[in-house]
Amino acid sequence: MPISPYHDPAAVGRAVREGRHRDIIGGLWDELGQLQSDFLVSRGLKPRHRLADIGCGSLRAGVKLVDYLDAGNYFGTDLNAALLDAGYEWELIADQRHKLPRANLIADGEFDFSWAPYPFDVALAQSVFTHLPIGSLRTCLERLAPVMAAASVLYATIFELPDDWPPGPFRHSPGGIVSHEAANPYHHRYRDVIAQCAGLPWIPRYIGDWGHPRGPKMIAFDLP
Repeated sequence: MPISPYHDPAAVGRAVREGRHRDIIGGLWDELGQLQSDFLVSRGLKPRHRLADIGCGSLRAGVKLVDYLDAGNYFGTDLNAALLDAGYEWELIADQRHKLPRANLIADGEFDFSWAPYPFDVALAQSVFTHLPIGSLRTCLERLAPVMAAASVLYATIFELPDDWPPGPFRHSPGGIVSHEAANPYHHRYRDVIAQCAGLPWIPRYIGDWGHPRGPKMIAFDLP
């Protein structure tokens, strides 16, 4: 069984062919795309910054961020090339494609950032670790650090399990999503997130609520 629906390329490809590339990444297209863009700008993202949008899907946030950033400064990765193709071909208008070289969208499911042409100032992993076991966060942090600039930041979301909650399913508010320790969607305790940073240069910083209608919490990982 796939770790998550995104790890079933046949199902994702079928959804894309049926024109459901927005739905397969969770819907709420305009609302969540704008939320991500507004959040990053409120946290200091500037047009000159180079951004890595990890798990960018079919460019739900990308269509907003490409407009905001200087030409060539948006990079997106996703497990499924079909979603990247759909976003680029169906969601971007001609002026946006002029600002975003197709080569800036990379199909990758291993957090392999060796392709990065220069350091990133900001990275975003929205709705990535809500669909992966906690060890994947460690892998991402290890492999992302070498391609980030000094004083850069990664923003990532998790479904948070409170420290005083016993093992088992947890229903989040708002949204009513039920998360699990060992099944999709996954939840993680913040103390376990902190543990993933051990021996790495990242400094975790809890942000928490950031306006997402389904309740995932935001965490910043700072590089000195």
